[in-house]
Amino acid sequence: MASTISGPDGRPRCHWCGATPEYIAYHDHEWGFPVSDDRRLFEKLCLEGFQSGLSWRTILAKRANFRAAFDNFEIDRIATYTEADVARLLADAGIVRHRGKIEAVINNARRAQELVAREGSLAAYVWRHEPDAASLPPYGAATSAASIALSKDLKKRGWAFVGPTTVHAFLQAMGLINDHAEGCAFREAAARARDAFRRPG
Repeated sequence: MASTISGPDGRPRCHWCGATPEYIAYHDHEWGFPVSDDRRLFEKLCLEGFQSGLSWRTILAKRANFRAAFDNFEIDRIATYTEADVARLLADAGIVRHRGKIEAVINNARRAQELVAREGSLAAYVWRHEPDAASLPPYGAATSAASIALSKDLKKRGWAFVGPTTVHAFLQAMGLINDHAEGCAFREAAARARDAFRRPG
C-alpha cells in the first residue's frame, strides 16, 4: 500500500485520510501537531480509550457529543462525577455507551488531578516521555518504546484504558511523534511546529 494518497486539493497526504472525508481536516490541522494544553491532552487520552475496539472515524464523528457529555473534558469537573453521572452517560445515545470506558474517564480525571499535584501539569509529565530520534518507531508501528513506557507508568498510577497501542495513537496525534508519512505534504509542517514548540516543564 502506498504511504500517501492525493487529497482533494491534489496535495499528497497520509493514506489513512482516504477512509473518510472527515479525516482530511483532522489530519491537516490536528494530527501530529504538538499540544501542551492539559485539557486537550486529557481529552485525547480519553477518546483514544473510547476508540479501543472501534475506529477513530466513529469517535471523531461523535467528538462534539463527547465534549458536551463530559463537560468539555475539564479534569476537575469530571473528577466530581458520581454514579448519577455514569447513569446519565450510559443513557446518552450520542456517545459510546460503555460502562467500563465511562468509568475509566472519571477514574482517570481523579488520577490526573493527583498527577498534576505531583508533576505540575499533565503536559509536563506527558512530554517527558517524548522519544528521542534514536528510539523513534518505524512508520506505521502500532506501539513504540515510548508508548510502552508511558502506558506502564500510567497504569502504575492507577489509570485505566491506557494500553500501549492506545498511548501510541495518543503520542502520534499530540505531536510527540511525527508519524506523517514521508511525502505527506503536512509532514514538514508538523516538523516545523515541533521545532518551534516549547516543551512544558
